[in-house]
Amino acid sequence: MPRVTLAEPELARQVLSNKFGHFQKVGFGQLQRLLHNGVSTHEGAKWARHRRIIKPAFHLDKLKGMLPAFASCCADLVRRWEGLAVGGGGGEPPSCEVDVWPEMQRLTGDVISRAAFGSSYLEGRRIFELQEEQVRLAMLIANKIHIPGYIMLPTRINRQMKRIAREIEGILRGIIAKREGAMRAGAAAGDDLLGLLLESNMEHSRGNGEGSGGGMSMEDVIGECKLFYFAGMETTSALLTWTMIVLSMHPEWQDRAREEVLGVIGAAGTLPPDYDGLSRLKIVTMVLYEVLRLYSPLPAVHRRTYKPVELGGVRYPAGVVLALPLLCIHHDRDVWGPDADEFRPERFAEGVARASGDRPAFFPFGRGPRTCIGQNFALLEAKMGLAMILRSFEFELSPSYSHAPFSAPLLKPEHGAQVNLRKLP
Repeated sequence: MPRVTLAEPELARQVLSNKFGHFQKVGFGQLQRLLHNGVSTHEGAKWARHRRIIKPAFHLDKLKGMLPAFASCCADLVRRWEGLAVGGGGGEPPSCEVDVWPEMQRLTGDVISRAAFGSSYLEGRRIFELQEEQVRLAMLIANKIHIPGYIMLPTRINRQMKRIAREIEGILRGIIAKREGAMRAGAAAGDDLLGLLLESNMEHSRGNGEGSGGGMSMEDVIGECKLFYFAGMETTSALLTWTMIVLSMHPEWQDRAREEVLGVIGAAGTLPPDYDGLSRLKIVTMVLYEVLRLYSPLPAVHRRTYKPVELGGVRYPAGVVLALPLLCIHHDRDVWGPDADEFRPERFAEGVARASGDRPAFFPFGRGPRTCIGQNFALLEAKMGLAMILRSFEFELSPSYSHAPFSAPLLKPEHGAQVNLRKLP
């Protein structure tokens, strides 16, 4: 299969914008369908219909209503860490060593369970646990999943993957059927992601939605719920993990971010952050954007030419796979300057649009019509988590930490992310 790597930001922008339908996403066959099979994998009319139905659930006004669930999960994390911290000798503040990578996965799994399923949180929690195991198994065959259309042979691991997928789909089918039945009986849909999705889907099924072209089937809704977990848990947990690592390496920025949090939101023990408070955290936002640049959760994306197309003076036939190395683009010295590999959040002091000068080259959530629909959800979740951690703890890298980012396929710390936490007085 012919492949071309396009590391020029201008060419990456053209491919991601995909205004004329020249490029399609590259799928990974059965493995991808088992992990998630939602809007991010669809093309053409089906993609447009799913995106139209899902979009209202991620409207900013709806996300504001989910912030109490975000805060509750973050408060649980802080209390758990406080329970681990013990006082040192000579009046030293309580401290402990924590591997924040699995901790952040647990946090974001809790958040998506509550935000997606509301009152069915415990059932959602079971889905999260099963999907964790599914992802672990997927990593065991990671040397094969880069092959588009990879076919899962009946090996032991693949049979386990399929068994877990059946259990996840069974739980989701029960939750969805129960909620749909209640809605038909006149009950409110609820303000969680599932309720908002089903409400929008019913509108489109009746032909009342804007640009309505029919609703989604039960299988389609299950696919979107699985995508909520896969995308909502993995990417945000990676962002929060790398942020804590980087702020441990740069305590001056940790202090600046904490000072802002304490000034805008207040110390631990006060009310949890609300939307207005989170939106005023400028330094925290700059830090998160710079971490997304240096440690892009998805290091590369792939597109296949659907029809002949010209890019950068080169004519490509249909069927060519174009690799866009986002991590390389985010470290391009011609775009970001000679300090491109350094942590400098001030690049984003004037926003994303001006961070890379007159050559837009920042694509952590994609670009164009297929920009990640959960972008605002992820950033609000990350701001909430970081703010509540900063106002309760100081942290530094543990001597046992080994810096080894690796792609599998998201950018993760290969040997964990061990930090020493100190409880603030």
